[in-house]
Amino acid sequence: MTEAKILAGQCMCRATRYTVNDAFLFAANCHCSNCRRTTGSAFKPFARIARDRLRLIAGEDRLLIIGDADNNDTHCGVCGSLLYSVVSNGAFVHVAMGTLVDDPVIRPSMHIFVGSKAPWFTIADGLPQYDGHARPGGDTKPS
Repeated sequence: MTEAKILAGQCMCRATRYTVNDAFLFAANCHCSNCRRTTGSAFKPFARIARDRLRLIAGEDRLLIIGDADNNDTHCGVCGSLLYSVVSNGAFVHVAMGTLVDDPVIRPSMHIFVGSKAPWFTIADGLPQYDGHARPGGDTKPS
């Protein structure tokens, strides 16, 4: 078995940088109101991976954590960029794909929380759409 490639990621001002294994479990576009507000966009493209597969290499002392240690949105405290969200009681992170410098193998495979998507945004691709949370292999049916 070959080791996953290591990807680089960083915030807008480059004060906070990280590396992550290119071994994401799945990727999705989340349209929930929290993701829309934290990104200032119609949705947040994210990729899920075990928390221990992400390493901060610069700016750990500058992080702005919204939430608690095991469930939060982690931003650069200098420029405010959302880097990742810690989820599932601290077991996983949802890396904000827009902060990746390198090109990951994975691509978003679905839209989630489209039941609360921005009314001004039209999803124009052919990816499955779910009203709530879903993940590959789950039992949630597309809307």
